[in-house]
Amino acid sequence: MEARARLHETPCGDGAMVWREWGRPSGGVGRGRPLVLLHGGSGSWRHWVRNIERLAADRRLLCPDLPGLGASAMPPRTDGPAPIAAVVRAGLTRVLGEGAPYDLAGFSFGALIAGHVAAEAGPELRSLTLVGAASLGLARPRTDLVKVRDKEGDERVAAHRHNLAALMFADPGRIDALALLVQERNTVDARFRSRGFASSTLLREAAARARAPVALVYGERDAIAWPEVEARFAALRSVRPDAWTGMVPGAGHWVSYEAAPAFDAMLLDMLDRRRG
Repeated sequence: MEARARLHETPCGDGAMVWREWGRPSGGVGRGRPLVLLHGGSGSWRHWVRNIERLAADRRLLCPDLPGLGASAMPPRTDGPAPIAAVVRAGLTRVLGEGAPYDLAGFSFGALIAGHVAAEAGPELRSLTLVGAASLGLARPRTDLVKVRDKEGDERVAAHRHNLAALMFADPGRIDALALLVQERNTVDARFRSRGFASSTLLREAAARARAPVALVYGERDAIAWPEVEARFAALRSVRPDAWTGMVPGAGHWVSYEAAPAFDAMLLDMLDRRRG
């Protein structure tokens, strides 16, 4: 899949932000319009590995590595998400062209960045989808994760499996070899730390300023939201009463991987409602 991607680089700190692209514009209203997916914290484009083939069949799909993660350079020094979002917005303009319409979705930390991109975007942004989002003003439940970087071999794999079960998956039986490989590659490449934003109101405030339609999606058993998923829907609706909300049954935080077909169908349905 990586070999089939078209690569773009845009300025980021002292280096480049790396973008991967699949699919091609196919014409018609909405079809082929760029869909931009922003991955989660300590992640990379690989967070979308089970969604790319299906989504790229309908859309021009862009999956960047966020600053300081994956293959992208570190962002300028910052204590908040807005400067990172500015790097992403500038990169989008370079890759797509000034004023080109696009849809935007972000997972977890990527949802926070997507919200801040949307807060400053003009009419070119046609929709904003937040997936597994924190930073809505509710405390994040505690998840007990195991340190991985000091481990090797089977012990390291076991630590990855524990962390995926604790945070990312509702059903540990769905943790497969690909999920473990993605987790390992993402961990090795991650330099930027984003967890300090999770219990803030930063995303709710950014979503309130966005002009595009907003949607919020969770896995039913998302570890950062369970058992108060509905409270997070209510938090977003307090500033965006028009927000569309959806829940994928039986899935956890990494809903786009654990329940990829259901997630893809929900996302495409949401996008279809906003064509035009």
